[in-house]
Parts: sequence; C-alpha cells; structure tokens
Amino acid sequence: MRIDILTLFPNLFNNFLEESIIKRAINKKLVTINVIDFREYSPLNNHQVDDTPYGGGAGMVLRCEPIFECLDKIKTEDSYVVMLTPSGKTYNEHMAYEISKKKHIILICGHYEGFDERIKTLVDLEISIGDFILTGGEIPAMAVVDSVTRLLPGVINEESLINESFNNNLLDYPNYTKPSVYRSLKVPDVLLSGDHAKIKEYRLQEQKRITKENRPDLLENEDE
Repeated sequence: MRIDILTLFPNLFNNFLEESIIKRAINKKLVTINVIDFREYSPLNNHQVDDTPYGGGAGMVLRCEPIFECLDKIKTEDSYVVMLTPSGKTYNEHMAYEISKKKHIILICGHYEGFDERIKTLVDLEISIGDFILTGGEIPAMAVVDSVTRLLPGVINEESLINESFNNNLLDYPNYTKPSVYRSLKVPDVLLSGDHAKIKEYRLQEQKRITKENRPDLLENEDE
C-alpha cells in the first residue's frame, strides 16, 4: 500500500513514522508513506495557501490551487482521496477496514477555517475522528494511518485483529497478566481455571457489560 499525506506541517510526522508498528511496516515494505508539503504547489510567489473567505467571515480558507496541482502530480487510477475535516463522517473500524483494501490512499490535512468547497470535487471520502475541533488534520491523519496500516496483511498477528474491539460491535473484554494477585487485587478465578468454554463466555459477557456502560450506541446499532 502507498499512503500520501498532504500537509502544511510535514515535520509533525517525523517521529510518528519512526516508531513502533508503523516503522516496522515501512521496513518490511508493507506500506510506503510519503509526507508532502502542499505549500510547494502554491502558484503565488510567497507560497501562500490560504485567503479570506468570499462573503466575509472570520479566519482564512485553504485555496484550491495547491491541492489541485498536488493531486495532478500524484493521483493515479488506484488513488482513494480522503479529506480530514470536522464535517466528515465519523471514523470507525469499518471505515478503516474498507480503506485498508485500497492500493493508494491520499490524506488531505485541513487547517485554518477549512477548505475551499471546490476541493471536495476531488475527494472520495470525508472523515472526522470525533465531535471536537483540532488545530489541523495532522493528528486525524496519523490516526487513520495507524488504524489502516495495522490491518494490512503481515503487519501484526491476525488473531490479534480478530479479537479486537469493534469487530463484533462490542468493546474489548478486560485483560490480566501476572501476578495473579497484586495489592489484594485478584485476577478473576475463571481466567485461571483452564476451562476455555467458560473463559469464552465470561469474556463475551464482560464485553456486553462494558459496551452497555460505555458505548450503548454500539448495541443499538447491532439491533438495527
């Protein structure tokens, strides 16, 4: 897979690409990630990429030309263009799986007061990572890259993916490790029993309990 990230702040991605699963996936050549400063595609002498909005209003809006020109250079028939914006669909694991099937992903990081609307004519999907405002699209882009890369074949153990949260519309069950007792806090007896059927049932019931307490909306979606 190839991922291109369009941003005005490429240095923000330096450490992100040099750590943990992302770095291992890059080293294994399972993914290629390019960070592109789209300021370089501005037609203006001072490389300006934003301007005041037509009709008035606060803040600055990203101009069309840098994004259009950049995509002209890097887009292919296999490209899937994703815009990171508060007005997008709320990102979830299902979207991550669908995006992970693409050969080439282009992520466009927003900034300032948003995009010139005409940029959206080039976009296949608009994504928001939640109902809150960030300074720009760089942190959401990292979230998408991380969540998609780990789904690529060979990046992490397949069994780990199967047992993760959201795969069955439920949050993950509690996990414990050694020691079995610490400061009078004891691991549940069922996990020490060796009875795999009882352990499986316990974990399912715990998933339902935790989901009901923290994300009841997931249970509602399951009933639809």
